[in-house]
Amino acid sequence: MLENWEQERGRVEFKIDVHKELYDLLADIIFRTAFGSSFEEGKHLFELQEQQMHMISEAFKKCIYSWLQRFLPIKKNRERWRIEKEIGKSIRMLIATNSKAKDNSEILLCLLMSANKNQQGEEEMFGEEDIIGECKTFYFAGKETTANLLAWALVLLSFHQKWQDKAREEVVSIYGHNPPSAEDYLTDLKIVNMRLNETLRLYPPVVLMTRKVCKNVKLGSLHIPAI
Repeated sequence: MLENWEQERGRVEFKIDVHKELYDLLADIIFRTAFGSSFEEGKHLFELQEQQMHMISEAFKKCIYSWLQRFLPIKKNRERWRIEKEIGKSIRMLIATNSKAKDNSEILLCLLMSANKNQQGEEEMFGEEDIIGECKTFYFAGKETTANLLAWALVLLSFHQKWQDKAREEVVSIYGHNPPSAEDYLTDLKIVNMRLNETLRLYPPVVLMTRKVCKNVKLGSLHIPAI
């Protein structure tokens, strides 16, 4: 990504959609981590999830998406159900592709498909629907939030170039002009981490969190029914 930006910088005038560039970069990282393949191979899956996320955002903005309305076969619900079904189908295909490589501990999907021992020493495995849910959560939690954080961090650094210079000097003083490797301790970057924390304070990427009750629960005298 940065190499492409350097090539564009040679032009007299150019424009880069940094937000989209960061989205594509995070999508590629997440897809390689989760499924062991590149973003291009899973591009359709990401596009479906983008559509799904847009529909959810629109519903929250209009504040008309009632508890009852989500079950009615209106146009937007039919489209939402279609996207949900297609996402599940795409992830099932990835599960089938990776089923022969369960022992690959570098891929998240393979780890989710592997058996684990519980506290009683019994082997347990995620069901297919559980794996699909975990993969979707990993995508939403990783791509959307991190891309927004980095985009806002760059915006703030562009407004406050004094801190931009300090952050650059810190990186160069610790790592030189070579990019840090996975083994390097990024916690040594005090100023960079401070700027990221300030960005999170000003522009938190998660503005809403909901919880779903999967089974009937009793908390003291309070009965909470499953949805």
